Amino acid sequence: MTSDIGTPRVLVSAYQCGPGMGSVSQIGWHWYRRLAQQLPTTLLTHVRNREAIEAAGGAVADSQILYVDTEWFAGPLYRFASRLFPTSEHAVFLISSLDFFVYDRAAWRLAQTSIDTHGPWDLVHAPTPVSPLATTRLYRLGVPTLLGPWNGHLGVPRGFREIMRKDSMWLSPLRDLGRFADALIGGTRHASVLLTATAATVAGIPRRYRHLCVPMLENGVDLETFQPAPWPKAPGIAGEPLRLVYVGRLVPFKGLGMLLDALARLTDEMPIQLSVVGEGPMAAEWRDQAARLGLEDRVRFLGNLPPPAVAEEMRRAHAFCLPSVRESGGAVLLEAMACARPVIAVAFGGPAEIVDDAVGRALPADGPEAVVAGFVEACRDLVRDPDTWRRRGETGRQRAEERYSWDAKVASAIALYRDLLTDPAGARARRQTVATGGGHDSGERS
Repeated sequence: MTSDIGTPRVLVSAYQCGPGMGSVSQIGWHWYRRLAQQLPTTLLTHVRNREAIEAAGGAVADSQILYVDTEWFAGPLYRFASRLFPTSEHAVFLISSLDFFVYDRAAWRLAQTSIDTHGPWDLVHAPTPVSPLATTRLYRLGVPTLLGPWNGHLGVPRGFREIMRKDSMWLSPLRDLGRFADALIGGTRHASVLLTATAATVAGIPRRYRHLCVPMLENGVDLETFQPAPWPKAPGIAGEPLRLVYVGRLVPFKGLGMLLDALARLTDEMPIQLSVVGEGPMAAEWRDQAARLGLEDRVRFLGNLPPPAVAEEMRRAHAFCLPSVRESGGAVLLEAMACARPVIAVAFGGPAEIVDDAVGRALPADGPEAVVAGFVEACRDLVRDPDTWRRRGETGRQRAEERYSWDAKVASAIALYRDLLTDPAGARARRQTVATGGGHDSGERS
């Protein structure tokens, strides 16, 4: 016997899920926590997330959590990948991701044996992994299954081959294993809805399944943590420096070296400061680069910070900079916008879907020199016309509230759940509108 459709019972399968962990794990945590506050919810997740979840208080409200243990495979796989590629986070991630297919099989078995005690469920939602290759057997429970929001199928931008080579992009063919697994398991084929973050994601899904696509960014922003504050004193007034902030992992594709080059070109024109939040294998190289460029007194490397401290650094800045050349998502952009700070980013992947002239500046992805020149000109314009940039920050906050808050995202998902359960034919018709052009740009902006 299923529950009343107004309050559907949801099985959330989130392989990555936990507060204070990586960005995808936080996506899984937000979905679970906020759904559990509104609907009867059961969480399926990997046992490695247990410590972080229990440190945050464990199960939310009256929900249940089922932990799936594949550490017998995941642990040795991660250690093998780390030894094989000690300086490539991307390579370690790709190889370690093979554990997901072991997890999914174990999760399906656990769900089957738990129906009597924790189910039955009215639908399944699998928000993580966010890769379009993260197929699942859970549709075999015989209820509507939502996958995503997915974000992927992002190509390599032209002109940045050297940066991407450092990130072991030559291993990307491993992703074809996911396509093979999906063909065998049938997760995409049997899904009720595919939540898709970008036009590139939709374009990479086989055409025969695109009618299942509904647009939704995978990232959201916690408006309670990332709150606005008045803009700092305008740069250039009484010697006030232009204050910039970068937040992200220090890995090759994040492109921090290009931002450092841009700062070096501006030091004779204006006082300027950059705060760098994050850690990673490129930290030493980029610290050395800052020293070679004479930026020791202008760049602060702060390491990893908890979200409240990240928000404080954003509020101290005049603008947020993301020089990443292959950013599929862009959660940090949403966080900076929520703090009412204008954003400057490379127009490729997720940032191309988020950033426009109303909230900041999107720089053409035409190679390193074009990106450096774009940051230089954006900084000059910030000093010349601070009022316009302040208004861009205010517009960003408004968008964060209206489009990107987790509350808004989860409310949209719950409406979709009810739509599927009460009017499947109508839901299919509305998805067809998306598949024929609504909801995403017709092509990826780059």
